Amino acid sequence: MAAEEPRKKILLVPENLLKKRKAYQALKATQAEQALLQRKEQRKGKEIKFKRLEWFLHDSWRQLRDRVRLRRLEVKPHGLEVPDKHSLAFVLRIERINGVSLLVQRTIARLRLNKIFSGVFMQVTPQTIKTLRIVEPYVTWGFPNLKSVRELILKRGQAKVKNKIIPLTDNTVIEEHLGKFGVICLEDLIHEIAFPGKNFQVIGFLRPFQLSAARHATKNRVGFLKEMGSPGYRGERINQLIRQLN
Repeated sequence: MAAEEPRKKILLVPENLLKKRKAYQALKATQAEQALLQRKEQRKGKEIKFKRLEWFLHDSWRQLRDRVRLRRLEVKPHGLEVPDKHSLAFVLRIERINGVSLLVQRTIARLRLNKIFSGVFMQVTPQTIKTLRIVEPYVTWGFPNLKSVRELILKRGQAKVKNKIIPLTDNTVIEEHLGKFGVICLEDLIHEIAFPGKNFQVIGFLRPFQLSAARHATKNRVGFLKEMGSPGYRGERINQLIRQLN
């Protein structure tokens, strides 16, 4: 038979040493809990102190992008210069404005572009260029020719008279409301808009032009960009887009 292995002796730990170990472990646990609470308080103080962190936590990514873009415009206001040979611009909204900054929303409302694919004529001035830079990621704009102005007004021209929206088919209505500006027929209205002058305020008589786009345009993003193009300035190429959507 194999020799029996000797039994191992279990070392006995004094009771006072066990009590010291238990008290030491409890002390370390309390210190760790206090350190964790202190770190949380410091983080809360940083969130209140740094405004950029507050923007990131409370604003959407579109609002944050607008804040950065508008701040850059204030630092570097150099943009598109007012062209000499063009005095009329057509602005068309082609992007949704869900979650954008309040300034962009107010500017869109002031331009009367409350619906997507709605467009308005504007006189080109330094203030107009500055306004368009604010809403540049959500609209496209350029310089329409006489043919585009005529086609838009003849096909989609509307006015609001006595809370009723009426098409511009009767010269009597035009003469009644715009006769004081020397505009008595549809051709006079087209001329005053296409060649802005002192009576360009007659543009307020017209409602924004609601253009039509393919139903799949906003759902298919790649096809939309290929068909419509990107937002922003496009010069005289706006005439192609007007004929495409009119």
